[in-house]
Amino acid sequence: MRLPLLRWTGPLAVRAAVFITVMCCALAALLGVLVHVSVTNQTVGEARDTALARLREATDAYEAGDPLRRGAGVDPAGLPERLRELAVSGRRGTMVADYEGRPTMWAAGPAAGGRALAVRIDHTQGERTIDGLDSAIVWSSALAIGATLLVGAFAVTRRLHTTARVARRISAGDLDARVGDPRALDPSRPQDEVASVAAALDSMAASLQGKLLAEQRFTADVAHELRTPLTGLHAAAELLPPGRPTELVQDRVAALRTLTEDLLEISRLDSGRERLELDAEPLGELAERVVRGSGTDTRVDVVRDVRVETDRRRLERVLGNLVGNAHRHGRGPVVLTVDGPVITVRDHGSGYPEYLLAHGPQRFRTESGTKGHGLGLTIALGQAEVLGARLEFANPPDGGALATLTLPQPQPH
Repeated sequence: MRLPLLRWTGPLAVRAAVFITVMCCALAALLGVLVHVSVTNQTVGEARDTALARLREATDAYEAGDPLRRGAGVDPAGLPERLRELAVSGRRGTMVADYEGRPTMWAAGPAAGGRALAVRIDHTQGERTIDGLDSAIVWSSALAIGATLLVGAFAVTRRLHTTARVARRISAGDLDARVGDPRALDPSRPQDEVASVAAALDSMAASLQGKLLAEQRFTADVAHELRTPLTGLHAAAELLPPGRPTELVQDRVAALRTLTEDLLEISRLDSGRERLELDAEPLGELAERVVRGSGTDTRVDVVRDVRVETDRRRLERVLGNLVGNAHRHGRGPVVLTVDGPVITVRDHGSGYPEYLLAHGPQRFRTESGTKGHGLGLTIALGQAEVLGARLEFANPPDGGALATLTLPQPQPH
């Protein structure tokens, strides 16, 4: 049975912390092993040299017939069997083994009559030195890993969180937001990947802001420049003799004036300098007034009327554009429903196009075969944002298009 490959897609901060921890643990373990082996070899080597020196002294005394010092003897009790066999075979050797519950360094060599001459040295201090070293390695490694983890995670993830926060502000429309990473601002400092991402994000925001400002200035300038000749053209069209050609000219002039006013309104919304003029408004009456002003056959259903603090002109603009769009691109019946602070405009046409549901209204983009410039819903969305309201678009399962406007902080009527 094959197990599926595991893919860890947790937060970057957690993954970075775990990676740093694993690498620190691996490095600490490697250094600990090297130090442990080196110190152990040195400690055991010194004890072995001491034991062999005493074995030579004991051998000289044994061959001379002198009494052996304490800790030396022939075939002593406790001598490891492997070391005894080595000595009986005519060779010398050493071994660390427990003797009476204490670590002991043994050294043994051959003696007359096929016996083994051995000496023992207490190796307790050497073992304590090694154990103390191991404990020091473990604790120092843990402290070093903890310090590295805290410093590394704080230094890296803090900068990543800052970059992500600025990216979210930019995506929300705040093109003045910048990361301002110190490493990216100082070319003399080493540039890491986080600094590169921050610098790229700041550069992108500046470029996007410049292009957007240029587009806004262009839109405003064009609309202002068109206003004067269109006013004259409108006045001239009114002087034409009655007839079908005059009606066509006047209709087109009116369409141009509407488009120009829409462009001016969009440029004002883009500038972000729009200010609210709040007043208490009953939504039911306002909705009926909008429908009467639109001159369309729209049914108004007031499920629950409320009085809200809002900008009447802007709210009327939003609802008027929604109702006009429903009649222009949808099919009847068109119903405007007031249910507390929630206002819906529903038609029974083919519904909103997929691009609008996915990305919202886009200027000068409409479905093929439909009339309009795609500015009505764009203005409605912009004015709703100025009001602090939420405007959402959907296609109900039973067909048609549904626009839902949710106003903030209603007051009961």
